[in-house]
Amino acid sequence: MTPRTIIITGASDGIGAAAARQLAARGERVVVVGRSPDKTAAVAAAAKAPYHLADYGSLDQVRRLAAELLDAYPRIDVLANNAGQNFRKGDTGDGFDKSLQVNHLAPVLLTTLLMDRLVDSGASVIQTASEASRIFGRLDLDDLNNRRKWSADKAYGDSKIANILFTSELQRRYGHRGLNAVSFHPGEIATNMGHDTSSPTRLIYRTTIGRRLFLDDVESGGRTLARFVQGVPGVDWQPGRYYVKDRLPKKTNPQIGDIGLAERLWERTQEALNGGSDRRNH
Repeated sequence: MTPRTIIITGASDGIGAAAARQLAARGERVVVVGRSPDKTAAVAAAAKAPYHLADYGSLDQVRRLAAELLDAYPRIDVLANNAGQNFRKGDTGDGFDKSLQVNHLAPVLLTTLLMDRLVDSGASVIQTASEASRIFGRLDLDDLNNRRKWSADKAYGDSKIANILFTSELQRRYGHRGLNAVSFHPGEIATNMGHDTSSPTRLIYRTTIGRRLFLDDVESGGRTLARFVQGVPGVDWQPGRYYVKDRLPKKTNPQIGDIGLAERLWERTQEALNGGSDRRNH
């Protein structure tokens, strides 16, 4: 039986790196995608896996990445959109807020560019999201870049709402063609999440006592991602849904259940990626 091809983004460190190592040890064919050349190469070597480089702060690099993946892999069985970060205030070279672009626009662009291959492969698309969507997020489609009221946590929380809404809309639009999508919160994990943010949460991520008291280790987060990767859609997880670790949460941000919002976000996102939106506002 031909091994499945599993692409994990944000795999140069943290949850993605842990999941890549764990899945490779189980005999899965993992493809490592990361931003740092040295870290990505090291993870790939440990997993005996191929790797590709892309900085999600550049949409052109995402387009190049998609072309490389299409050229290299005739099948893509799983796309794990795991890359993400909580940033300081600032725009990318493409003119979007960093959190909006890296956490939402870039993975949407990659998924869209790979869509025909994903559908042909009957793929699963797995999105790493966050409970920051519930705690901090309040998505405004007329101000996706948060020009009117920006904070590091709101920008991050909004991007995580967008992740969850994109996942549910992806399932609605492509589920009947054999694609399965799911989003999940891996828990509070001791990654490098706080290294480039003005969020007060950086004090948890960047201090020894904070990491010991409040955060789980990256291997735990990696195992959660790996379970979704290896799980059977419709059996181990329900397509289109959002999970907190392995469970459907009792409390979520009410926006993530808004089907109309999900549809409008999809349209606004494609408009932004195609250059038809005023990036200063949207």
